[in-house]
Amino acid sequence: MDKEFDICIIGGFGHVGLPLAVAFANKGKKVCAFDVSERSYNIIKQGKMPFLEQDGDKQLKKATESGNLVVSLDPNTISKSEILIVTTGTPINIHHSAEFSYIIDILKSYTGYIHDGQLLVLRSTVYPGTTEYVFDMLTKRNKKVDIAFCPERIAQGYALSELYELPQLVSSLSESGLKRATELFKVLTPDIVVLEPREAELGKIFTNVWRYMEFAIGNQLYIAANDAGIDYSKVHKAITYKYKRASDLPMPGFTAGPCLFKDTVQLSTFNNKLLQMGNSAININESMPFYIVNKLKKRYDLKNKSVGILGMAFKADIDDPRDSLSYILRNILDFESKEVYCTDVYIKEEGFLTPEELVKKSDIIIVAAPHKEYKSIDFGGKVVIDIWNFYGKGNVI
Repeated sequence: MDKEFDICIIGGFGHVGLPLAVAFANKGKKVCAFDVSERSYNIIKQGKMPFLEQDGDKQLKKATESGNLVVSLDPNTISKSEILIVTTGTPINIHHSAEFSYIIDILKSYTGYIHDGQLLVLRSTVYPGTTEYVFDMLTKRNKKVDIAFCPERIAQGYALSELYELPQLVSSLSESGLKRATELFKVLTPDIVVLEPREAELGKIFTNVWRYMEFAIGNQLYIAANDAGIDYSKVHKAITYKYKRASDLPMPGFTAGPCLFKDTVQLSTFNNKLLQMGNSAININESMPFYIVNKLKKRYDLKNKSVGILGMAFKADIDDPRDSLSYILRNILDFESKEVYCTDVYIKEEGFLTPEELVKKSDIIIVAAPHKEYKSIDFGGKVVIDIWNFYGKGNVI
């Protein structure tokens, strides 16, 4: 097969695709990161990652200067590659059901660039059965390609270390596809775990649903303690101290982002909406902004108080606002308080204040995303709501 690239990553400018492209390029593979975002393309061409990634700019520079990494807006690069890695997953729709058509429509739009003999790897979370569906779809279009599902499991912002550290799950519908996918990911790590495609698809979803339910337990126990006027952080510290069976009990906080909630909904859909524990986890985690505001209403005359939200990203130390509960908190406070102010050291939006301005203008400050830069803030005696116990002073509201 004549080829210009070993690998073309479709969706190659995103949080999953770009670090993967960099990682393979820095292991000697010829990689094209293909995407449609001109904004991200221009940022990458300037030698910068379009989002926060530890050691990202340095590793990106190494990959591009070696000549192993090319970024492109041209879909013709798909035809010039031996292996295609698709980083588009399965989102959910407004009815809180899996939206199957998204990844299928993208693949259909690029079918004309796919040719016989290629290996097509699905990388992001997909609804169980999607690998088989994609194979059938391409077969009906007379495409003879190997199909594999090899899910990413990185923590956002730490991809360029975890891609080399974590075992890679590999699955395929054919022996040749499995062999090729295994050889591909052994470039990153020798630690390969082989599964059937549906096992791998469920394994990826189970991982995220388990984390989401873990966080819900922390939030549920916090609510129970806080409603009784007991400092959950003190109890948590006591029962996790040198006691392995409780060592992974989470602290409370906002559990959000583009994966955990979405994949819990997907599993509920797959399980005919009978995922009782998952559905309960959704109710608990999504209720946290409402819980905080309702507790504040009982203690303060919120209609005459200005409230500042410290951190708008969906979790600490990243610049991603997708599905962040901080924005839901802002919407509630827009109705319940005199004034709402927002800040984030990584996210720039019209109307956002500096942390110092926010503290000065606010009567109450809520720590929503505990970025490390906020550790040294002087609140000057203002009321601080810190359910994370980021400042180590307890988390009773």
